[in-house]
Amino acid sequence: MTKGFPRNFKANEFRCRCGQCSNPPHPDRIRHLAWALQAIRDEVGCPLKITSGYRCEDHNRAIGGASKSKHVQCWAADIKPVGKSIDDLFDAIETLRTTGKIPAGGLGKYRSWAHYDIRPGQPADWDKR
Repeated sequence: MTKGFPRNFKANEFRCRCGQCSNPPHPDRIRHLAWALQAIRDEVGCPLKITSGYRCEDHNRAIGGASKSKHVQCWAADIKPVGKSIDDLFDAIETLRTTGKIPAGGLGKYRSWAHYDIRPGQPADWDKR
């Protein structure tokens, strides 16, 4: 894994949105996730807006997140493409996963955003569109 953050992402984009907790507890995971997101950004050819990165347990519970959310474990980000369709984003992620350029992890498909995570073990996919 490369040290530091890639050119298009900053550590503060991954902080919990609750505004009360400190930095994410697993900075290496967040950095690894940021590098995977950089590969996705480069493939899709547009900026990505991170709508949710790390979530503390209280914030995750408050927004109705899954009890075993990968966000709480610093493995996940919810992202939206800027200037491209959500289908373009999904296609880019699938291409990178298939070619092994990013971890297979998890891919959740939603109408206007995607959940991508770098979970270890078996990949998981779901479609909530």
